[in-house]
Amino acid sequence: MHIHVNGRNVEITDAIKAYAKEKLGKVAAHYDQIQAIDIILTVIKNPSVADSHVAEVNCKVFGDLIRVEEKAESMYASIDLISDKLERQVRKYKEKNLKSKSNMESIRTSAKEENIEE
Repeated sequence: MHIHVNGRNVEITDAIKAYAKEKLGKVAAHYDQIQAIDIILTVIKNPSVADSHVAEVNCKVFGDLIRVEEKAESMYASIDLISDKLERQVRKYKEKNLKSKSNMESIRTSAKEENIEE
């Protein structure tokens, strides 16, 4: 799995990059079907904007894309928020896929049983 960190209007330090990879790497441990996580960290330079640090994540899963965005007053806070949000969405996606697979298996087995009885 690949984690890539980009910055817009901000210099990405090694500390921020390591922190983002650590927090979002834990999400990848929950679901092994994640191919890549792209993190885009942005700072809005308008002084009237309170939550000026934005973190966006595009999580590539086989056949799908999970996108999450959060804003906060500091970059570390936005990474924390996005980590929690991504974890919830990945868990929801995983459960949805497991349910659909188990439903398909139950349909197949019931179809096989009907064919055997005939």
